[in-house]
Formats: sequence, C-alpha cells, structure tokens
Amino acid sequence: MKQTILAAMLVAALGASNVLAHGGSDDMKQHAPRERHASVEQTPFGRAGDPAKVTRTVTVDMSDAMRFDPAQIRVRRGETVKFVVKNSGQLLHEMVLGTAQSLREHAEMMRKFPDMEHDEPHMIHVQTGKSGEMVWQFNRAGEFGFGCLIPGHYEAGMAGKIEVTK
Repeated sequence: MKQTILAAMLVAALGASNVLAHGGSDDMKQHAPRERHASVEQTPFGRAGDPAKVTRTVTVDMSDAMRFDPAQIRVRRGETVKFVVKNSGQLLHEMVLGTAQSLREHAEMMRKFPDMEHDEPHMIHVQTGKSGEMVWQFNRAGEFGFGCLIPGHYEAGMAGKIEVTK
C-alpha cells in the first residue's frame, strides 16, 4: 500500500514538473518559441551553438539519391557553424550530427522505433522542398559524422563526415 501511494505521488510530481517545464497547455506550446536551456550540454562532437556567435554558414542539400551535398565538411575547432539544410527530394530527410558510434546506435534505434520523435540541437528534420537551420559549435577536434537516420536512408549511404581541425 505504501509503495502504491509513493508511486502515485511520484507520478503526480513528475506530471506537475512537466507542465511547469513545458509551459502548461498544448495551446501555449504551439505559440511559444523554443527555449534555450541555461546550460548547454557538451557532447563528444561539440555543443549547441549560439546563433549570435555564428562564424560560418554551410549549406547542405539532402536528396532522394540518399546523399548529402557536400558529404565532407572541414571546420576549425572553436567555430560556430550555422547549417542551412535543404531537402531537394520528395521524401522527408534529416541531418543528425554525432560520432560514428552514436550515429550507428541512433540508426538502429530508429529502425526499431521508426515513429520515435526527438528534438535535439544536433538534429534537424526537413520536409520536402523546405529548408531549416541548425547552429552547432565544434569545440573539440576530431572526425565526426552526420547522417539521415530515417530507416533505410543511413543504410543506403546517406551519411557524411566532419573533420574538426585544431
């Protein structure tokens, strides 16, 4: 009985914190701008960039040939890059930044759960004929990747590399 009451209290508390964290009603969410968190999460391949500190813009095209153009991008460590990502195809595509391992793992997860929704600063979904923007700061040197992780796309070769030099 005690565990049931504790579980109910935990569910209520989590629900209340979710409402507070996300602005309340669905009606409010539709009109609220996407919030920037006070602290930016560091990843092995960088972190979300500040749009006011963009040092370079790179346009990337995604096509139904399951390719990115360009497929190789070179940046200097410390650069904040604005990616203008265009979908010239007839299918939904996305651009997800990551390490080779994280991209493989995420692609596998997408195969298992193709309707999975996510909204992270290192990924952008672009409808056909549209474009979107993603700002990323590359604050670590190394070789990283990007890919379209919609089931079947990554496996068909829709991937690219980013070399971050010192």
